[in-house]
Amino acid sequence: MTGHVVLGAGVAGLAVATELAARGIPVALVDRAGGPGTHGCSWWAGGMLAPWCEFENAEEPVLRHGQAAIGWWDRHAGGVARNGTLVVTPARDRRELDRFARRTEGFDQIGADRIAELEPDLAGRFDRALFFPDEAHLDPRRAMGALRDRLAAKGVAVQAEAAAATIDCRGLAARDILPDLRGVRGEMLVLRCPDVTLSRPVRLLHPRVPIYLVPRGDGLYMLGATMIESDRRGVVTARSVLELLSAAFALHPAFGEAEIVEMGADARPAFPDNLPRIGRAGGRIYANGLYRHGYLLAPALAVQVADHIENGTKPEFWHEADNQR
Repeated sequence: MTGHVVLGAGVAGLAVATELAARGIPVALVDRAGGPGTHGCSWWAGGMLAPWCEFENAEEPVLRHGQAAIGWWDRHAGGVARNGTLVVTPARDRRELDRFARRTEGFDQIGADRIAELEPDLAGRFDRALFFPDEAHLDPRRAMGALRDRLAAKGVAVQAEAAAATIDCRGLAARDILPDLRGVRGEMLVLRCPDVTLSRPVRLLHPRVPIYLVPRGDGLYMLGATMIESDRRGVVTARSVLELLSAAFALHPAFGEAEIVEMGADARPAFPDNLPRIGRAGGRIYANGLYRHGYLLAPALAVQVADHIENGTKPEFWHEADNQR
């Protein structure tokens, strides 16, 4: 069987290489940076496997494929915590919770007693919430490391260079062949707050600055994330830090004493419709445009690429790239 060379070792490239290798299709993985790291937007992700919550402002494929992603990550990387998602809002913004409920599904409406049972450290702080019991989360960095290590165990190490690529998973770097890719900037903080214990992602709704907090263990939390139409990468802005921390303080005052362990920002690759695409451009297959749904949709992207290579199946995400180079 003909081998394939995947270009890019972010979440998309690792998932595609993993799916091909699992089917016994020869594959090589190339990334000039040497693999996952701070240079890629996958590094700065929340790792929430939350298709029902994301359905609030996403298209139907995100809900459908996102549900399957939970099992895919469990099989191929492990470390998936299936504790659900809790969505809360301050009393003054209660209409935001009602709006969120109208636009989503798969939740239980719960009151103060159930909130306290799920997250004791939030007891008495909120009297209503939405609980999405079937959602999950993972640590993105650990998950990418697990995919990399399992590929290496099969003889698929990340190479700095190799023969011409056949599958392009470079994210925004692929704008040389995909001119309608755009960047959507996201910023995040890692906080250490041992005075608060949360066992699942918590989303705090706010009309202007909704946030999510994802537990990483040992008192660490990932706090994110902004959504800015910009491909500017690099450091977090002062305004974003203030807004994110203010929202975290509204969730629990103890976050006012949290240590800022890390700050990061990057630009996610997105097409105009915010859905991923698979197609041909620049003499190769491309798989790109995961937007803010990298860990939710990378498995579906990988499965469709592998089906196309193995069986000639036309991917659901196929795009006739008449305007690509």
